[in-house]
Amino acid sequence: MQTLDYIAISLFTAGILCAGLLFARSGRTMKNFFSAGGAVPWGMAGLSLFMGFFSAGTFVVWGSIAYSSGWVAVTIQWTMCAAGLIVGLLIAPRWRRTGALTAAEYIAARLGLGVQKTYTLLFLAVSLFTTGSFLYPVGKILEVSTSLPLEACILLIGGISILYVTVGGLRAVVVTDVLQFVILFAAVAIVVPLAFDEVGGVAGFQDKVPDTFFDLTNEEYSWDFMIAFGIYNTIFLGGNWAYVQRYTTVRDPRSARKAGCLFGALYTLSPVLWMLPPMIYYAVDPTLSGLNDEGAYLLMCREALPAGLLGLMLGGMIFATASSLNATLNISAAVFTNDIFKRLRPRSGERTLVRTARASTIAFGVLAVAVALLIPRMGGVVNVVISVGALTGVPLYLPVVWSLFSRRQTGRTVLGVTGLSLAVNLFFKFGAPPLFGFSLTRAEEMILGVGFPFAALALCELRAIGRGSVSQRYLEYRAARRDAPCADATQRAESQRENAYSLRVAGAGILLAGAAIVALGAAASSGQGVVCGTGAALAAAGAVIYYRNKPKQNRL
Repeated sequence: MQTLDYIAISLFTAGILCAGLLFARSGRTMKNFFSAGGAVPWGMAGLSLFMGFFSAGTFVVWGSIAYSSGWVAVTIQWTMCAAGLIVGLLIAPRWRRTGALTAAEYIAARLGLGVQKTYTLLFLAVSLFTTGSFLYPVGKILEVSTSLPLEACILLIGGISILYVTVGGLRAVVVTDVLQFVILFAAVAIVVPLAFDEVGGVAGFQDKVPDTFFDLTNEEYSWDFMIAFGIYNTIFLGGNWAYVQRYTTVRDPRSARKAGCLFGALYTLSPVLWMLPPMIYYAVDPTLSGLNDEGAYLLMCREALPAGLLGLMLGGMIFATASSLNATLNISAAVFTNDIFKRLRPRSGERTLVRTARASTIAFGVLAVAVALLIPRMGGVVNVVISVGALTGVPLYLPVVWSLFSRRQTGRTVLGVTGLSLAVNLFFKFGAPPLFGFSLTRAEEMILGVGFPFAALALCELRAIGRGSVSQRYLEYRAARRDAPCADATQRAESQRENAYSLRVAGAGILLAGAAIVALGAAASSGQGVVCGTGAALAAAGAVIYYRNKPKQNRL
């Protein structure tokens, strides 16, 4: 990278950090720290959901697959489009109707405190691995671009993320997610045409890649895998506690539905845009192998982008990918504070709870950094993300999602299905190969991870129907929900003011980013039209967002 790139990434980092720290005052109560007052605009929630989900591995995990296997990476991500629409139409509104601050709070009310404690321990254990897998790609991206040691990159980005999530809470996460989405989308809109220019256009690209590069599936990622992965994504998106937080913190069930459907709509076109750069890089250099292909995305950006824009793209990719880390840090701290510490110390005041929330955010962040440093010894991030997902995703989240729709499931059946499914999956992953000399393929691993919990829950449901039984806990939960208090006018007004402030911060950030892109485009030696045009559109959009959310008395 050149000096201008380092300046651009430093300014981007400072801007994101400042935007997050601007919400220090909004995190003074536990409800604001973890739910942003319970009235996040559905558009912001949907964009935050999108950023938190896709950035977990798009640039490194799926980018690696796109480089080596081509269009298969796009097909994999199209399953997320279907998942988002299903979740938006069916699952997200159910979560909002629970009125719970966290998924753990709902589990305690619907299934019992003992079940909630077990799920909390399982979630926190699994989240350490998933959060580490979110942080590792960020470090990998920075390592490829700057040649800094991977360990130093992980420590640097982890420290920055921990700082603004600890100070600003959920609003800091959501607003920075929106900024990252807009800036990153603009950066990709710039890099794709410039990348095609590097290989002689679309025709040149097609001539330099294998004939199988545009196949929808391959032997490793077959249609069986795609179907099972689509079901997995539906359950993961609908049940993962970090994503549930996006449904429970909007105004009402209708807003939750819109947030989920926005996620699905964004996943129609975005996989094509995200995956084209690493696919095009195969035409530039087809020799990457092993874990080196995890850097294909950034290598293409480094090849195509002029000075300064690589730094901006790198900054966008880093903090977009860190979005999943931030969301998981916030919900892990929420679970610990609301569902463990608060039960142990029920008389704790708001100040004590917020201090605990911030301390637990730091603690989980440090543990996530430790896991990220160990990922190269676990076989690389692709193996960790897909294997951990197949082993734990559906067993951990499906039984709870099922209980949103069922009157018959009890804490015993739900927890039993989770425990049995985890045991079966772990046996076939780690026990069967040394004991019996066989191992499951990627598709078989995913099918088992999805199919077994579904079958077990269906059998429990059919048995309860046959006996005509309804969960007593469900009846108590439903009665308690009828008596739950609604937000008063003061709370609603405060939420509206916070929302307007959040949008002003986002608008100002987008405006400044657009102006910076225009300046970088003017100084570029090539592609000035694409760069300046994109920057001008971004600046105009930011100005409109900022102006529309100013207090009326301050408008011109």
